[in-house]
Amino acid sequence: METVRFDELELQPQILRGIKAMGFEEATPIQSQAIPVVMSGSDVIGQAQTGTGKTAAFGIPILQTVDPSNKKTQVIILSPTRELAIQVADEIRALAKYMHGVKVLPVYGGQEISKQIRSLKGGAQIIIGTPGRVMDHLRRRTIRCDHVNKIVLDEADEMLNMGFREDIETILEYIPEPHQTILFSATMPKPILEITKKYQKDAVTIKVVKKELTVPSIDQFYYDVKRKEKIDVLSRLLDYYDPKLSLVFCNTKRKVDELTNELQGRGYFAEGLHGDMKQSQRDRVMNNFRKGKTDILVATDVAARGIDVDDVEAVFNYDIPQDDEYYVHRIGRTGRAGRTGRAFTFVKGKEVYKLKDIQRYCKTKILAQPIPSSQDVAMIKAEKIMERIGNIIEEEDLSKTINFIEQAINESDDLTAMDIAAAFLLDAIGTQEGNVTGSSDYDFENTGAEEGMVRLFINIGKKQRVKPGDILGAVAGETGMPGSLVGAIDMYDKYTFVEVPKEYGREVLEAMKNAKIKGKSINMEPANQK
Repeated sequence: METVRFDELELQPQILRGIKAMGFEEATPIQSQAIPVVMSGSDVIGQAQTGTGKTAAFGIPILQTVDPSNKKTQVIILSPTRELAIQVADEIRALAKYMHGVKVLPVYGGQEISKQIRSLKGGAQIIIGTPGRVMDHLRRRTIRCDHVNKIVLDEADEMLNMGFREDIETILEYIPEPHQTILFSATMPKPILEITKKYQKDAVTIKVVKKELTVPSIDQFYYDVKRKEKIDVLSRLLDYYDPKLSLVFCNTKRKVDELTNELQGRGYFAEGLHGDMKQSQRDRVMNNFRKGKTDILVATDVAARGIDVDDVEAVFNYDIPQDDEYYVHRIGRTGRAGRTGRAFTFVKGKEVYKLKDIQRYCKTKILAQPIPSSQDVAMIKAEKIMERIGNIIEEEDLSKTINFIEQAINESDDLTAMDIAAAFLLDAIGTQEGNVTGSSDYDFENTGAEEGMVRLFINIGKKQRVKPGDILGAVAGETGMPGSLVGAIDMYDKYTFVEVPKEYGREVLEAMKNAKIKGKSINMEPANQK
């Protein structure tokens, strides 16, 4: 389809200024088709996904027709989640930056209603809200519909999935005739069609062609992984690629909770996000993720609506999405703002056929990828450290440290510069991880453990705010060994001893090479009885 420039759409100069300030020049396909139709006053059914520019597709024509001199509410936009309501409000506010007198107000659950009532008294032409809270204000008559001439149902399928159908229908009954009803939905299930039939007249349908849904700057891979191995593969990929921020998608709330606990037990900074959480919890989790305090956000599809963070470098489909379109929603969270992103999907057995359906639907290639070994992880860490060292050599004055090393070599009979460099690299990777050749000989004979057990030393203790449960969780989580088999855990200020059955000793040491506890890389080795 031919691209359309915004200055060809007969928009007010103030709106064009706002569009230009946001850096938009050409309209996306959904905007090119929807803006003229919405401006004409017709009812609209728009089928479009997040990431296609649909907020501007209804936001721009709404601003074109709103009356700034009338302080009464003229437009109501319903959104499924608080995050999305805030995001939509921010975008419409930015588009209206040069339109004097236009007020845009988001209302949602979780925020004090008295505060919202005060803001509503000041007048707002455009209200964006979640159905439950808008209903609340309508009943209190703190939102009045006498002047409302447009209502937008944004992400209508998600609102229905969240059980808002009754609220939506009640809100639609409040809107006086004549009015324009604009509905956007990624999918068109039967309940949506029933709403359009009942509440819209001669609606114009606008649909984005499927091939325009996927994002070319995302590298997409899949791994054939058994269910019980998923957590190990996820951990290894997180260590190998070391993404700045990661989103991990699960199909159920329960799986989000389970996976979040497992990742935290392995020392990752992970938090979960799903619909059963209180709004205050969701806000805290999202703020931590935006600020980078949390590296990994584990979420369900519904909870992830409205996440708009540019620095997400990797998306993991821990569970393959139930709906082909959800795949597009999920991976579109990475590769933002011109960056390259990565998407990883875990499949098992027959799920590979579902993956083929997704590839056909998205007209994209999802490539099979081998799982990195623990040796690969150690090697990539070594490469990253060498790269950093290269930058230090180029940019820093090393004369004092060179003199210090020369002095150490001159004072020793058997020390070389190569020995010192290798020792520093080993220390930087983590002593156990530094064994990049993969061969390990462990001495389990004199560790001071009970009979049949082996005592292991870990270089982390109480001063790092580690508890016995953290050690137990990491050992059991990394190896898959039942926690009940782990023996005595003796904690000291800077180190810890843990006992495991002798037959598990090698497996535990190998598995813990790349483990982190409380976010810290650790060194684990057989205890020395001396």
